[in-house]
Amino acid sequence: MTSAVDAQTISEIRTTSKECLDRGLLVAAKWLSELLLSVSPAKRKGAHVAPSSSNFSTSTPARPQSLPVGTLFPSEASRSPILSQVQTSDTVNIRKDLYASSVEPRQGEILFLDRTLEKEEEDLLLAARSCFEAREFHRATYLIKECKNNRHQPPTPINQFLGELYDLVKDSTDPWLLFLKALFLSRLSRREEAIESALLSIAGCKWNWSAWTLLGSCVGDGEELSSLLHLIPLPSDHPLVQFFQIKTLNELQNPSENELQLYFSQAVTQFEQILSIDPNHIDDIDIYSNILYVTDSRLKLTKLAHEFLALDKDRPEVCCLIGNHYSLRAEHEKAVKYFRRATQLDRTYVSAWTLMGHEYVEMKNSHAAIEAYRRAVDVNRKDYRAWYGLGQAYELLSMHHYSLHYYQRATALRAQGMCYEEIGRLHCRTELREAVECYKRALIPADPHEITINLKLAKIHRSLDEHSESVAYHRRVVEVCQADLRPIQDYAKSCLEIAEYEMRIPGGDLILARDYLELVASSNAEEVGRAADLLKTAKASTDN
Repeated sequence: MTSAVDAQTISEIRTTSKECLDRGLLVAAKWLSELLLSVSPAKRKGAHVAPSSSNFSTSTPARPQSLPVGTLFPSEASRSPILSQVQTSDTVNIRKDLYASSVEPRQGEILFLDRTLEKEEEDLLLAARSCFEAREFHRATYLIKECKNNRHQPPTPINQFLGELYDLVKDSTDPWLLFLKALFLSRLSRREEAIESALLSIAGCKWNWSAWTLLGSCVGDGEELSSLLHLIPLPSDHPLVQFFQIKTLNELQNPSENELQLYFSQAVTQFEQILSIDPNHIDDIDIYSNILYVTDSRLKLTKLAHEFLALDKDRPEVCCLIGNHYSLRAEHEKAVKYFRRATQLDRTYVSAWTLMGHEYVEMKNSHAAIEAYRRAVDVNRKDYRAWYGLGQAYELLSMHHYSLHYYQRATALRAQGMCYEEIGRLHCRTELREAVECYKRALIPADPHEITINLKLAKIHRSLDEHSESVAYHRRVVEVCQADLRPIQDYAKSCLEIAEYEMRIPGGDLILARDYLELVASSNAEEVGRAADLLKTAKASTDN
């Protein structure tokens, strides 16, 4: 939260968190309680006042506290069959700790309770209660240990009564019932109406994170998100709007430069800070493991895997974490085992299906990979990684036209170029032209220090006998590598291509050719022998 957050905002977040918890919106309640704890204790202490003016009035009754979670609707946080297990003595003790402050004092004890202490710890108790209701007992215990005062629906509707439930709330103006209306409309595939109801719900109760999450799930692409932002009844710089944009863009796999700066630039540091404050924080631990995997942080990933496997082996996020651990060690069969376990705990877990597909690709089991990727696409057709994976799997089977189709769905221009290149090599020049166009478009958003795409373009132009164009891309490779002080091995081939071209064309720059050839010939690059032979020819030409 920003330093400019005021008492009114803090009070609104606290109130809405309680309202969400009482209505069984556990994900939103937990999210808000964690957001509240991110505010300094001093500011929270000064904000224990009711909002001066409420933006909404609710007529929706809260869920009776004696009613088990999930009696009316499944819990949002539920991802595991463990939720149906009978409470143990430990969980009973946790409940006693959580609600001890509400117990009437016995006769003869001090009747005057320290209300200041109770207020100071109210936010911690609220966060712990949210974790308890979400069956995160270790986190709940950790949050209250210092106190002195006593997930996803299937992709298609399976509820046969959705229409009847919708009829009960279709004329409502209460923000909580509007959220339910939006949820039912979304499940009934009435997307535009769902967006409208979600926006009305947010207008009435802006801090209900479940409404924002639902709204994001209805967004089809980045362009639609941009047009939707103008309809949100909050200023564009409001923290909720920024949180919403980051989450939605991340789900669309459509990051902007702003998002990368806000969300990924210091991701490892941020996760480490979160775990230092809350060692039992399981939410998004799979994302952290993905980051450690990509950065090849083997020791950190191994340590994390051991810690969280002991904490809760039946959370799908933890299974995904263990799968990444084994994948980084190239133990692909074990990785598949844990990714499959994650999908058994939550069959809508897109990342687990996709990562399982990646492991099968590594194992050269294309058919199993295709099945895993298809399951991911069935859950979320907006996930480009699964479409890209299908393209890879069919490419392994040398079914290049199928591969191209799925690469196109992934809108991965670099991948399209690779497939067009392969088809062109086997068939005709038209596909090679398509590959050139794909690679050129891929260069537009690429890193200025990128050389792989330039090398691809140089290779294709040479295949098309367009040598001047080919050499132009090789020149770019040499410029980038020399500016970045890269080893000669990275651009030796480009030096030779340029030198040969200059030696072959009338009026070529033979001095430049000699310089490049000498550079390669005096190195330990693979092209040393060829460079030495060409250098003899170049010296003979210049000496004459």
